[in-house]
Amino acid sequence: MTDGIGMIHLYTGDGKGKTTAALGLAFRAAGHGLRTLVVQFMKCAEPYGENRSASLFEGITIMPMGRSCLIDADAPEKEDIEAAGRAVEVASEAMRSGEWDIVVLDEVNVAVKWNLVTEQEVLDALRSKGDDVEVVLTGRYAPPSFHQIADVITEMRKLRHPYDRGVLSREGIDR
Repeated sequence: MTDGIGMIHLYTGDGKGKTTAALGLAFRAAGHGLRTLVVQFMKCAEPYGENRSASLFEGITIMPMGRSCLIDADAPEKEDIEAAGRAVEVASEAMRSGEWDIVVLDEVNVAVKWNLVTEQEVLDALRSKGDDVEVVLTGRYAPPSFHQIADVITEMRKLRHPYDRGVLSREGIDR
């Protein structure tokens, strides 16, 4: 991108579709030759559908940075905190490197809520980003400061979800 107006997108709320929207943006961008890095805060290296699909597209790289896909929100382990800290560092460097047009911090809002990373660490990374870099923050629980800094805010609101009926994550649909 060369327009110098890289914006910050915030996809939050309790509804389904936050990560999916970010991946849709990456897919669209790839069609225009843009490069997207997706830094996943809450996922580990498991065969998620998006990881398989990203390998089919030039320009989309997904980095699962989570140590474990099951984190105790009330008592995260030291290793989970360290992994999230590395994810902020990787995302921050990517936003400054000039190598990426779009950087997605997937589930970063949850990582902040669960005290895996601090709100201030994320804000510092956002403030240091390159002018041309588009950034996407996803996840429930976005703090007010992320709302204030974002140029685009989309709230996904759950009206109905199969999980409420006991239907767990489905391959190809939810993961």
